[in-house]
Amino acid sequence: MTTPLTFPDTAQRHSVNRRIVLLKGAAAVAAAGMTAQAASAASVTPLGQTGAPTTSTEPLPLGPLSGSRYPDSHLESMKKPNVSFGPSGFPAFAGTMAVERVATGMRWAEGPVYFPAGRYVLFSDIPNNRIMRFSEDDGHLSVYRQPSMNSNGNTIDREGRLITCEHSGRRVTRTELDGSITIIADKYNGKRLNSPNDAVVASDGSIWFTDPVYGIGGYYEGIKAEAEQEKHNVYRVDPKSGDIKVVVDDFVEPNGITFSPDEKKLYVIDTGFTDGPDNPSHIRVFDVDVGAGKVSGGKVFAEMPKPSITDGMRCDTDGNIWCSVGWGDPKEDGVRCYTAAGDLLGKIHLPETVANLCFGGQQRNRLYICGSTSLYAVYTSAQGAMKP
Repeated sequence: MTTPLTFPDTAQRHSVNRRIVLLKGAAAVAAAGMTAQAASAASVTPLGQTGAPTTSTEPLPLGPLSGSRYPDSHLESMKKPNVSFGPSGFPAFAGTMAVERVATGMRWAEGPVYFPAGRYVLFSDIPNNRIMRFSEDDGHLSVYRQPSMNSNGNTIDREGRLITCEHSGRRVTRTELDGSITIIADKYNGKRLNSPNDAVVASDGSIWFTDPVYGIGGYYEGIKAEAEQEKHNVYRVDPKSGDIKVVVDDFVEPNGITFSPDEKKLYVIDTGFTDGPDNPSHIRVFDVDVGAGKVSGGKVFAEMPKPSITDGMRCDTDGNIWCSVGWGDPKEDGVRCYTAAGDLLGKIHLPETVANLCFGGQQRNRLYICGSTSLYAVYTSAQGAMKP
């Protein structure tokens, strides 16, 4: 059964059947593989009616969050109360920015990625086995792909192609510009991967991804199965040969992954705390030689306040790390922003557990946030690094 969707305004709700069209004009848009039949399969629940799979009896409201007043109290600075945060006085938020819920109706939203050619965000709805598309020009939400093999993390390569980590497929795939799907990685040393979780593409075209076991732990987010890889590794796929090699093998549960803007640092989240109270809930940082596929060092960059964990992260052009927070203390639900030195700059407080995020918008200054059943957005004065 397709989960009901909600849209920002009445005109969109009443015209959805005639407005389901393919985005045109750019090669990356051709990668969508979207059909009118798939889009029309997404039923619409008007605001104020029941049906959305949330804890409430009604869909969550769209628009600025309840209680928002400029400056938005959902944006917390570690420097001064009620003032924007940022390095060296550079504000990450201005006084006229507010956190908005732009879409709702998902069961577990994850893995957002922004496609500038089409001005849309793709993100996973893992239990519903689909990838969603949010068009930022008119706020239209539609189904991009279903089934999605219980997709989780998504990113974009330098040719505008979608890279996806799949739980039930136990693989990493690439959606070609003609809509066909290429398997990038599904085995290592002759054994199946566990359940690829998140990925990032380096400037040389190499694909780096994490492989915990979350997607094979049950039937809600994938297909229950035994792990074939004894260690839960971080892998690199060579851009020319396609060879897969392990770059880090000492994580409990490797999760989110990103590079610094100069690609000299690799950040990887360990959510091992989900497996036991003595396990990590932190971000680690490594020195990295992208071309050689080598990492060295490795130290804790930021600890999360247990029982909360961070799941996904992105980097801005100043080297700040923006990461999701959730699962534990509701007061920590949202986003944290750290300097490259590991100092906490500020927080974005949200009413739902946050899984992942990405920068988008024509200036790469709009932060899109996957929070449980909803997609949130907030404009920032920071810009996302060129790497998605």
